[in-house]
Amino acid sequence: MRTTLLLGLALIVVFAGLSAVGTSVTEIIGLRGGWGLGNALFISTALAAIVGAAAGSSSGAIMLYETALGIGMAVGPLLGGLLGSWTWRAPFAGTAVLMGLGVIAIATMLERTATRPARTSPWAAVRALRDPALRTLAVTALFYNFAFFALLAYSPFPLDAAARARGVELGAMGIGWVFFGWGLGLAITSVIGAPLLTRAFGLVPTLLGTLVGFMAVMLALAALHTSLPAMIVLIVLGGLLQGVMNTALTETVMEATELPRSVASSAYSGVRFLGGAVSAAVAGPIAAALGAPAPYLVAAVVLVGAVAALLLGRGSLARVTRPHLSAGDEAAAITAGDEG
Repeated sequence: MRTTLLLGLALIVVFAGLSAVGTSVTEIIGLRGGWGLGNALFISTALAAIVGAAAGSSSGAIMLYETALGIGMAVGPLLGGLLGSWTWRAPFAGTAVLMGLGVIAIATMLERTATRPARTSPWAAVRALRDPALRTLAVTALFYNFAFFALLAYSPFPLDAAARARGVELGAMGIGWVFFGWGLGLAITSVIGAPLLTRAFGLVPTLLGTLVGFMAVMLALAALHTSLPAMIVLIVLGGLLQGVMNTALTETVMEATELPRSVASSAYSGVRFLGGAVSAAVAGPIAAALGAPAPYLVAAVVLVGAVAALLLGRGSLARVTRPHLSAGDEAAAITAGDEG
């Protein structure tokens, strides 16, 4: 895993650095493909590594992972806006530098495992999707991530248009501050909201309720996309819901099957990010053809598919349909695992 993490980060460093000196949009689009490969190697492996290192329940490790992502997503837009106000090349260069620091951190701080992990077939993740529980959750994540990226990748455009209509110039820093609030909300509910809800209601009910809430946010964004205050409030509210959804969904994936965590993580990550890739590609053309509210309406319809997939496949999720342990009981279970 250590080697895969380093390779993923190294690819990001290389392709982000090349993007910083790119000369055309087409060239940068191609370079972002290599960048995406590095992201894929790093994200799924990091999740498997963190969860694999956890003793007892995996929920604490997943909460830590999703919170770290949320903090990064909160700070990223601000830093990107600050660097972008200097030159468009600076955010790419900044990414290369930060990921270079990540390479150094993993190389110096993450210990090599004493034994090599069992060899896994390159097709193991594809075959893992035969598992009904993993397939149900992967399809749910596919649809959910379509809506996730509709909010994340498309919202800056109607947000900027709503600001201009009020005679306000948001600029890169203004949009960065809005998405700082979004990412901060995501981080907070990843570490606080998700555990409270899953312990009270269980994983699957929490997922269903959050999906319905996120659907309502998409419909509200479609209806109120011309209002700057409403857009800001709804984007932050979306972040709060996404924090719950990300943690609960990832935890469900890790607990719903007996598959090796690295295989489950790879299969789940591969399918869910397809939804994000499609969303980012089609949101602009949909808006151009059908109007500014259309991407949000399409996202709301796609979330209906996520709810349907989860309900139809609920029978395969018997391992996670019971309510979670209380915080004290979970701590006791983890302690018992450490002592064992």
